[in-house]
Amino acid sequence: MSALCVAIAGRLAWDQPRLLLPFAMIVVLMLLPAYFARRRMRRLLMSGDPERVLGTWQGSLQRVMYPETMAPLMVATAYAAYGWIDAARTALERSVRGPAWEAALEQRLFIETLLDTFEGARTTAVEKAEVLEKMPMPAASFFARLRIARLRRGLLAMARAFAHTSRDSDARALRAAASTSPLIHWAMRYAAAVIAIDHGKKSDVAALLAGAPTWPESSAFRHFHNELVAASGWKNGAQLGSPITGG
Repeated sequence: MSALCVAIAGRLAWDQPRLLLPFAMIVVLMLLPAYFARRRMRRLLMSGDPERVLGTWQGSLQRVMYPETMAPLMVATAYAAYGWIDAARTALERSVRGPAWEAALEQRLFIETLLDTFEGARTTAVEKAEVLEKMPMPAASFFARLRIARLRRGLLAMARAFAHTSRDSDARALRAAASTSPLIHWAMRYAAAVIAIDHGKKSDVAALLAGAPTWPESSAFRHFHNELVAASGWKNGAQLGSPITGG
């Protein structure tokens, strides 16, 4: 409807140029609320705070079909995306196994790949990401399928990065996935930082992790951040806590 209104306004303005400015102002006023709403949501999703994110999802959690299965999966997705391993595992355990559980295989693989990666089960994570990447595309629009493909490739690139088996195209896949979904922005950025360290590009780490939230102890990202900062020699990037060992 918005596009139709813009087209009608453009036609009228073409026929009567004096109407161009008023119509342009109307179009701007129509688009601004949606722009600012998307901007606020992007900032929220990049804040690294799953509790705040889940607060905004509360309405969706209540309306989702098969809530006994899907609501815990949505909760697990939010926690896993920010490295809250224990909370994500707890949410997964609460998800009722049934028809919806089987139908949600793609989302489950997404969650489990993140968790396996952060827990150190790197080979298993790569295997699950490969299964996900090869799954048939859902019946959706071209742009939706493009978004899904980017997320799948990004997830596989992330798993390979933490397993230290990255390929030449993985850094590009991580950038594309990070820009496609702010929910997994930081997971992709930390994976890109691992690749930078592996390839001897330590100076890239500061740019990749600039603006990262101050992660709590409950997030694996706190430990990843500390380890990457230490490995890169980035003086201004340290957070509290001790870095993990073992790569």
